[in-house]
Amino acid sequence: MSGLTNALVICAVVVLVVVRQFKAQEIGTDRRWWLIPAVLVFMAVREPDLIDPQHRATSVTLLAVELLVGLAMGAGWARTSHVWTEPDGTAWNKGTKATAVVWAVGIGLRAGLFGIGSLLHVRQGTPGLMLALAATLLVRSGLLIQRAGTRPAAYGMADAAPEPMRKEPV
Repeated sequence: MSGLTNALVICAVVVLVVVRQFKAQEIGTDRRWWLIPAVLVFMAVREPDLIDPQHRATSVTLLAVELLVGLAMGAGWARTSHVWTEPDGTAWNKGTKATAVVWAVGIGLRAGLFGIGSLLHVRQGTPGLMLALAATLLVRSGLLIQRAGTRPAAYGMADAAPEPMRKEPV
């Protein structure tokens, strides 16, 4: 796949994710929350320029740091998202202002890594960015599902039946 196609896929995923993160969304455990990250990983690892053969060690180091930034960004994104449970038991989430800060810092760190790679003459393509984005989405989704599963219902114990009233003997 060409670099232009990869860039378009990355931009489409980022726009989709950023726009959707500030709208309330149901957290569904039955959905295939891992599908988009899996597609991004598949697209990234099949590209020949994932690692620069001229600067293998530096390229691997930059990729590892990129993945760590992606993992941290996913964790920060999940942590800063507002999660609540409706009375019917469905869990929902919505991004906050802190979520936007996490995105801004993550993008800034990634731009810095790209700058460092350029200064070191390491050829960098879109596959590393796709892997980091996949890590971000995977961690975020997994943590949101975990948070949603451990939260009580909004109005206490929604499924608990009321205890029957006992009459005291007179």
